[in-house]
Amino acid sequence: MSATPGGGVRTLRVPGRHGYAAEFSPYLPGRLACAASQHYGIAGSGTLLILDQNESGLRLFRSFDWNDGLFDVTWSENNEHVLVTCSGDGSLQLWDTARATGPLQVFKEHTQEVYSVDWSQTRGEQLVVSGSWDQTVKLWDPTVGKSLCTFRGHESVIYSTIWSPHIPGCFASSSGDKTLRIWDVKTTGVRIVVPAHQAEILSCDWCKYNENLVVTGAVDCSLRGWDLRNVQQPVFELLGHTYAIRRVKFSPFHASVLASCSYDFTVRFWNFSKPDPLLETVEHHTEFTCGLDLSLQSPTQVADCAWDETIKIYDPVCLTMLA
Repeated sequence: MSATPGGGVRTLRVPGRHGYAAEFSPYLPGRLACAASQHYGIAGSGTLLILDQNESGLRLFRSFDWNDGLFDVTWSENNEHVLVTCSGDGSLQLWDTARATGPLQVFKEHTQEVYSVDWSQTRGEQLVVSGSWDQTVKLWDPTVGKSLCTFRGHESVIYSTIWSPHIPGCFASSSGDKTLRIWDVKTTGVRIVVPAHQAEILSCDWCKYNENLVVTGAVDCSLRGWDLRNVQQPVFELLGHTYAIRRVKFSPFHASVLASCSYDFTVRFWNFSKPDPLLETVEHHTEFTCGLDLSLQSPTQVADCAWDETIKIYDPVCLTMLA
């Protein structure tokens, strides 16, 4: 395991581990979690990596192994030490970074791979939502040993489940059935179904500044923005990726800025309010780029991870200029 600072990019190489998801801590500046798998997630075990930044680059603070590939990770919103991961064996794992061993708890109800997990961001509720290839979404309270409810309706595998940062009890999901769906925990039903692409939708995210705006990223290489008050047409479409878009994230600092990563090995930064929306293309991976996050603490800092066994933290030129 080696860390290399260079050209403003801090890199940690993790031999034999292929990165699936990266998430900055909402509490500790510079702390990053990465969910990774052996053998590209097809077989073998998984590892949760906790990284810290220092002057010399990235250092591994702690790592936890699981007996199947880990596909996503989310930090607790009420405890700086706690995270949840999800796995190819259909389970969710609750970890505590203050303890050298884990997990604290395992939630096993999904019958196929769990590809997405997200901790609610609105005050007053501590809920986790998970999306699985078994075509269901499950709602969890981490203090309760079993799921609170199951959401059915998607007609193919679920790739992404993301809480609204604005509306309590509301989350979005995207699926291989080519739809974006908006759900309400209170009614345990789907509120809106958007046939958002004519291809599998691997990722979605909520705008941090507009409660009605959701972005989708799909296998058709396009990003589309949706105003949930009128979903007949996208409010924007962003083209430029040359292979499937694996993950999309809105900026926490700029209302019209977002980032996407792709199987074309690139990370791209966009401002959908501009006539020429592509701000920057970052090409520093040599394999599928799967994990992406924008720091909540620093307006310029981005983390990503890829199947080339590297995790990178950097400050893209376009965000530095915006700051």
